Amino acid sequence: MTIRVITLEREYGSGGGVIAARLAQRLGWTLWDHALSEEIARRMGCECGEVEKHEERRDTAYHRLFKAFLRGSFEGSLNAPRLKMVDADCVGEVTRLLVAEIADKGNGVIVGRGAAYYLGSREDAFHAFVYAPFQERVRRLRATGESEHNAIELAESVDRDRADFIKQHFDLEWPGRHHFHLMVNSCMGDETATDVILDAVARYQQRR
Repeated sequence: MTIRVITLEREYGSGGGVIAARLAQRLGWTLWDHALSEEIARRMGCECGEVEKHEERRDTAYHRLFKAFLRGSFEGSLNAPRLKMVDADCVGEVTRLLVAEIADKGNGVIVGRGAAYYLGSREDAFHAFVYAPFQERVRRLRATGESEHNAIELAESVDRDRADFIKQHFDLEWPGRHHFHLMVNSCMGDETATDVILDAVARYQQRR
């Protein structure tokens, strides 16, 4: 079975997005990272920034209570279609459908968004996870212009949100190493990590 799609899950600040871009470039495939958010926004008829606020995270308890009220009230049922609400549940559902379409089309590298879990049963998908020690992730984030305080906060909070998202939608403890063919430490360097993933994909195809 030929691998036609690669998913790349990542710890925040590990450089997973950069490595995914290198994979797509080396393979001549489409990179589905920011482009995925843009396509979700197009389908939902909203701004891309609104989608990015709700990707890979759970809605707040207050928002979930509000939605429950809408579903349970006559007025809410009448008004809900006009609200065009953008929330984590709506974004997640559009993402699920879009990720399946991308996999069917093939030749794509999908970054995060639960793609490894949505496509877990596909034999033509290869799933990689990129991680790095906490201080290395903080260093990378600071190199993008974040203060040390913000870098530490982001490295902690974004992954908590991702873990909550995976728990809610798949009832799994994130990342769930058994759902990945390969886990790579980006401290070896982005180019080396890219080489390792490509080599693993090639060897996996040969073995199959």
